[in-house]
Amino acid sequence: MEFTVQQVADLLQGKVEGDNTIKVSTLAKIEEAKQGALAFLSNSKYEPFLYTTQASAVIVTNSLELKQPVAAALIRVEDPYTSFSTLLQYYQTALIASKSGVEEPCFLGQGSVVGDNVYRGAFSYVGSNCKIGENVKIFPQVYIGDNVTIGDNTTIFAGAKLYTNTVVGSNCTIHSGAVLGSDGFGWAPQADGTYKAVPQIGNVVLEDDISIGANTAIDCATMGSTIIKTGTKIDNLVQIAHNVEIGKHTVVASQTGISGSSKIGNNCVIAGQVGIVGHITIADKTTIGAQSGVSKSVKESGNIIQGSPAFDYKQNLRAMTVFRKLPELQRELELLKEKV
Repeated sequence: MEFTVQQVADLLQGKVEGDNTIKVSTLAKIEEAKQGALAFLSNSKYEPFLYTTQASAVIVTNSLELKQPVAAALIRVEDPYTSFSTLLQYYQTALIASKSGVEEPCFLGQGSVVGDNVYRGAFSYVGSNCKIGENVKIFPQVYIGDNVTIGDNTTIFAGAKLYTNTVVGSNCTIHSGAVLGSDGFGWAPQADGTYKAVPQIGNVVLEDDISIGANTAIDCATMGSTIIKTGTKIDNLVQIAHNVEIGKHTVVASQTGISGSSKIGNNCVIAGQVGIVGHITIADKTTIGAQSGVSKSVKESGNIIQGSPAFDYKQNLRAMTVFRKLPELQRELELLKEKV
């Protein structure tokens, strides 16, 4: 795809400084860009590259004051990072939109209804009595079980699995290898020391505008639904157990595990490798630092917690400072004991 600098500026509601007829056909980092590429500058430490880059055009902030001449055309915007993200999304959407029709072989079960402009890739499987919305993209080797509902403009990448009765809203993205609706970890201990499986008969519900990362697993509920609410973004390699509820516009980073029946609030930030025990509640706007273990509910919104067990972030930093000094403190204590 090829666009003039002016077309890009119009899309971003920006202003061109330089030749607005120059054409760009790819996106690149400012330090690596070649002729024909469009780059961006949002971090001041990369500003020296602005004067040496081979990019044909660069997105910069309105407030940038040039220290020397620039060969590239400039597109001035309020927020270069957000503008470049918009272009990346536009580019990705255009690539996905190019997929259309039905590739063979693939399977569509009895009673299933498929909307307009749906792409079904080769070896994809759609079970019985499913409802697939308009403009849905189902890539090769996707498995969709019986009675699944998928809203408009949702994309499911190759190899993802949606178990029976899963509900996915509109404008969602489910990446390769993700599994929605597998059994929750329910095992009843028996008197003889063995374990008996507890049937998991619920489902998974994703609301609108949700992203699920590659190889993430979201378990179905024992009864009722495991629910991910509107706008939430979940990274790769995340485990979400049965009957968990995650609020709106929360982000969950890689290798996090959330145990069964926990409730996560709206606008939370959960960093990588966080572990959350079952049956607790995390208040809205909570931030949990990487590798934290959360063992009790967070009741007040807006807290930042860290550590294992996790507690207030600033207190945790002070505690870690003391912890690092323990050997020195021990030696001082032993010297004091000798003097006494």
